[in-house]
Amino acid sequence: MRLPGVPPALPALLLLLPLLEPLLGTGAPAELRVRVRLPDGQVTEESLQADSDADSISLELRKPDGTLVSFTADFKKDVKIFRALILGELEKGQSQFQALCFVTQLQHNEIIPSEAMAKLRQKNPRAVRQAEEVRGLEHLHMNVAVNFSQGALLSPHLHNVCAEAVDAIFARQEDVRFWLEQGVDSSVFEAPPKASEQAELPRCGQVGDRAKPCVCRYGLSLAWYPCMLKYCHSRDRPTPYKCGIRSCQKSYSFDFYVPQRQLCLWDEDP
Repeated sequence: MRLPGVPPALPALLLLLPLLEPLLGTGAPAELRVRVRLPDGQVTEESLQADSDADSISLELRKPDGTLVSFTADFKKDVKIFRALILGELEKGQSQFQALCFVTQLQHNEIIPSEAMAKLRQKNPRAVRQAEEVRGLEHLHMNVAVNFSQGALLSPHLHNVCAEAVDAIFARQEDVRFWLEQGVDSSVFEAPPKASEQAELPRCGQVGDRAKPCVCRYGLSLAWYPCMLKYCHSRDRPTPYKCGIRSCQKSYSFDFYVPQRQLCLWDEDP
């Protein structure tokens, strides 16, 4: 696919219109809906939203099993929030759905800036997007609980994103140290029950009694997201200019404490 003003040598993997003109007013929230291929080969629709004023990006997709996965990047606070709304197994005594939130430190080279995301446009909405780069699995030990009532001190997005997961918001110690150094109040964080015993607790997949505490593992994947800007060169311009994006896929695995095996029925592997 040739784009006006782009040299023929540019790879044809540019999936979105070039970032040449701001198609929205400055700071206006923008939404892009794309069809993406999941790691298992199935196709789903993904929603990407950008808010330049809040300097944030959010992504949402529904997995084939009905789980709703969302990701929020808060550039102002160096925070990213993963949320999963998992359909419950009513026949096994679970509620209609279970919500989990995982909060980690945002690295600014993980995803494109919010102002760039707000300008992205799609030339062919029916096309199924597949990430150009598959980034490695990240395994995270979420050994700190986040106090929902104080969550706005960490990120103003946390109250809305994690409203259904009041008692299941997790962070990890190394990120907490970073945020405390940035001035976040310590009241935001608390050690989960039996934190000192977590190292000795078995994985939930090894526990038969559904009333027993254990360490749960939950995995999720961001199937397609703009992770880098592409720059082009032109004889008419003295410096490189933004002309598109590179897309990535990344998977995460979270380990966290649950007071009952009943709250982690999906974790069947030892």
